[in-house]
Amino acid sequence: MNNKTIEQLQADIREHLADRWDELSIIERAEYISGVRDWTELHHDAFNSDYYIIGTWKAQQWLGACVFEVMEVIREYENDYFGEVTTDFSDPEAVVNMYTYIQGEQVVQELASRYQSEAA
Repeated sequence: MNNKTIEQLQADIREHLADRWDELSIIERAEYISGVRDWTELHHDAFNSDYYIIGTWKAQQWLGACVFEVMEVIREYENDYFGEVTTDFSDPEAVVNMYTYIQGEQVVQELASRYQSEAA
């Protein structure tokens, strides 16, 4: 069983976003930094246009001992935003992909803040 901590899961998510950021052209990056492109587009591309993890076994391994903490984050988020929980907690893939979507919002905001403060 994987013994990753929540901090390590978040580091994985940051690395995923960094990889996506590196894949962008200089012009695309400049459009985000200058405000021509909305940062929510980057979030969508990185965390909603494809699955973060595919496969039940891989998802179980990635979640490891953090599964209940991750499920609680999802439960709070979905109750706050949708008024109900819609993620199927019996599906590890769905849990991982929803968690990375949620945490991806924060990670993209951190990236946006960093670049916008440097540009100012």
